[in-house]
Amino acid sequence: MPLLPKSSYYDGHYRQGASLIRARQPFLVKNIATGAALFAFTIAVYTYTLKAVGVDEFEDVKPARPPQSSQSNTEQSQQRS
Repeated sequence: MPLLPKSSYYDGHYRQGASLIRARQPFLVKNIATGAALFAFTIAVYTYTLKAVGVDEFEDVKPARPPQSSQSNTEQSQQRS
């Protein structure tokens, strides 16, 4: 019993066959338009986020005091004694 050849849209070198190109052709413009719209939306959100965060001045945040070193703490306690 002979084996039936496997039908595929790709040739032996895994390139698109003519039938696959014909099948995808009606959707090419829609896919490009959808991809461009998604790309534009992503860039718009990214740009808006960077501009919104860049405007914040952080006026309501109090800066923390730098931690004192342990050496200065021992010197201060010795001076008080």
